[in-house]
Amino acid sequence: MTEASVREFKMPDVGEGLTEAEILKWYVQPGDTVTDGQVVCEVETAKAAVELPIPYDGVVRDLHFPEGTTVDVGTAIIAVDVGGGSAAPAPATAQPAAAQPAAAAPAEEPKAAGSGRQPVLVGYGVATSSTRRRPRKGPEVPVQQASTAIQTELNGHAPTAPAAPAPQAPAAPAGTDRPLAKPPVRKLAKDLGVDLTTVVPTGPDGIITREDVHAAVAAAVPAAPEPSVASAPAAERTTPASYDTTRETRIPVKGVRKATAAAMVGSAFTAPHVTEFVTVDVTRTMKLVEELKADKEFAGLRVNPLLLIAKALLVAIRRNPDVNASWDEAAQEIVVKHYVNLGIAAATPRGLIVPNIKDAHAKTLPQLAESLGELVSTARDGKTSPAAMQGGTVTITNVGVFGVDTGTPILNPGESAILAVGAIKPQPWVHKGKVKPRQVTTLALSFDHRLVDGELGSKVLADVAAILEQPKRLITWA
Repeated sequence: MTEASVREFKMPDVGEGLTEAEILKWYVQPGDTVTDGQVVCEVETAKAAVELPIPYDGVVRDLHFPEGTTVDVGTAIIAVDVGGGSAAPAPATAQPAAAQPAAAAPAEEPKAAGSGRQPVLVGYGVATSSTRRRPRKGPEVPVQQASTAIQTELNGHAPTAPAAPAPQAPAAPAGTDRPLAKPPVRKLAKDLGVDLTTVVPTGPDGIITREDVHAAVAAAVPAAPEPSVASAPAAERTTPASYDTTRETRIPVKGVRKATAAAMVGSAFTAPHVTEFVTVDVTRTMKLVEELKADKEFAGLRVNPLLLIAKALLVAIRRNPDVNASWDEAAQEIVVKHYVNLGIAAATPRGLIVPNIKDAHAKTLPQLAESLGELVSTARDGKTSPAAMQGGTVTITNVGVFGVDTGTPILNPGESAILAVGAIKPQPWVHKGKVKPRQVTTLALSFDHRLVDGELGSKVLADVAAILEQPKRLITWA
């Protein structure tokens, strides 16, 4: 293998104007054979998680960065030998000599299961200047891993930490300047604020395991001074609550959550928001939903109240087209859009994202149902592309699915309006002169008061409410 046969694959700009991405997962390791178009890793940008395919055939020579590293666009992340060389990895590039045990006997070298090559620990290479890890603010505070946070949320308390540090184990092999640990363990230590040089390894050949990291965290938690049981009053002889062992959890702000936070702050302090509310009887809309579910034209499609709410908003925009606009600060112009890219806010494990349905105004009701179904399933699977989240004009956020009556939503940057839909539930309502139980919801419309005045915003909201109260207006007003 010659250096001339090695190709460097660089971090691409997978979205419009992105500058960096975090490597979430590697699907290949040094020594693996790859083919043109094969996915080699998954990265997370400020907009979405994206799988990256390699553009040529060859053998992986080196992974330049471990999982969890944020890399600038244009920086080489993987080296591939395209000259038809051996499938054995080059240990010099993936793991420097300083990280290898000195004079270790062949019998002491860990072997990859089911293969004749050694497992290479990613991250031993020298980092380039264009790579940076996100700095921690303030003192290093141990934080729990994601599974602990989930357990805390479900059970109402955190699991009890071990009372004593792990027993001493053999130290790392002689001549090892950097502790031996696999990439997931390094990432865990980074997230928990643990210095691997202080961790006692218990794994084979001095490799640090996940349990070793957790033991180091438990040992680092200071015990609160307590009065002796003999001298303390009986009322004070209580065992400290398990959730007191870790008082805080710190979650790095990055990826989608970082982008969402920046966008919401920018929108809140740029566009003057106005929010109006209306409570409406949607009993007839709920009946229509049930009828459409039985209609063969909607067989296999996602039919729910959101479908008719989306259609109602599209009709209201057609009747009041000036609401579908954006503010051009540089040109000091209002840009009226003659198309509607309808955004649907979706809560995902990675945070809130708002993909949009392109040219939603031109779709029939079955087509709109199909697009909504695809949007939801793609977002749930974490496969929403950056392009799907660009170019929105107005948005719907359905807070009602959480049992919330309504809210005051913040505009997506560059959009003129966002409609919040509250929970639909039976309430006493005056219907035909009598108080009856009816299906009722509250709608909230936030809009940019620079380009949408109170009259225009009120007309749009009133039209949406009128359609949901009398859905036959979808025909007469369309």
